[in-house]
Amino acid sequence: MEIIEVTEDKEQYMDLLLLGDEQESMIKKYLNRGILFALYDDFDLKTAAVVTKEDDETYEIKNIATLKIYQRKGYGSAMIKHIIQKYKSQCKKIIVGTGDSESILLFYEKFNFIYSHTIKDFFIKNYDHPIIENGNQLKDMIYMKLCF
Repeated sequence: MEIIEVTEDKEQYMDLLLLGDEQESMIKKYLNRGILFALYDDFDLKTAAVVTKEDDETYEIKNIATLKIYQRKGYGSAMIKHIIQKYKSQCKKIIVGTGDSESILLFYEKFNFIYSHTIKDFFIKNYDHPIIENGNQLKDMIYMKLCF
């Protein structure tokens, strides 16, 4: 398994990133200012993530996505561990915003992320279509944080 930092032609990863954030215009807001990580195993792309520096104390995981056929095989966890390891000495906290989905929140809790705050109606106000997760429409953005 290898995780690389992608510095050029980041948009070639758009199809995968759209699994983590369903609207291309939203991805384009952070893709070029963020660090794109790509996880390869057996020479095949499995997972991608984008991390942005929000201020001197905070990095944010803006997107993490694993190809559907490779989900629940540890690739997303490997990516989160890589991000934590890389940034824990560079900041005071890592944050991640996600929908109000129990399975996703539990995923981040495995890595000691805790609830930070909520942005009401984020998905309704910022997306041009309803975002559906496990049969439910997402409305609020739930932020989790990992403090060092």
